[in-house]
Amino acid sequence: MPRLPFITFEGSEGSGKSTQADRLAAHLQKCNVPYLLTREPGGTPIGESIRDLLQFAPHNSGMTPETELLLFEASRSQLVREIIKPALERGICVIADRFFDSTTVYQGAARKLDRQIIERLNAFAVGVCIPDVTFVLDVDAATAESRMQLEPRKADRMEQQPVEFYERVRDGYRELAASEPKRIVMVHGSGGVDAIEKQIWETLSSRFPVLAKVSNR
Repeated sequence: MPRLPFITFEGSEGSGKSTQADRLAAHLQKCNVPYLLTREPGGTPIGESIRDLLQFAPHNSGMTPETELLLFEASRSQLVREIIKPALERGICVIADRFFDSTTVYQGAARKLDRQIIERLNAFAVGVCIPDVTFVLDVDAATAESRMQLEPRKADRMEQQPVEFYERVRDGYRELAASEPKRIVMVHGSGGVDAIEKQIWETLSSRFPVLAKVSNR
């Protein structure tokens, strides 16, 4: 039987990607499909320490874009080798809340670092672990910002960027999706949560019959 897919969710803060990743995991659990849900940065003890440094450490305000890039890649490299690759090899469906596309967009399109350097670092970090499908939840910057303001928690460093930053993020994801239409699926993130979940499952079950077959047992 073909292996279960490696699925990633992307989008700006406030896009609803984490909600949809959680919903897909709940759907797979209900269907008795073996799955693993992870996130970036983080997902391992080393990665979670890096996540705290990137997002909440009191001394991170002066972090340079280059340092930010390398920390994300370090977390990703550990996650791939410790968690993602072994899970896929065991026949588990892997769902990742962010993966290397975030770096291409955030540190490349938004921070304006060299795209070729980012592509080489991404390739070095992930090795052969390329997502089978990536869902990008697309919302405008104003909608994303209003959603973040509704969340009762302290905003992290990435969530405190100006609106122009998120406009570049959105443009970056759209350009990336246009360049890889076979892998990346754009989803209108302003739609209803249930409708988005249905669209995502329909896409997955049509692209990966093995997923539908396992869930129908």
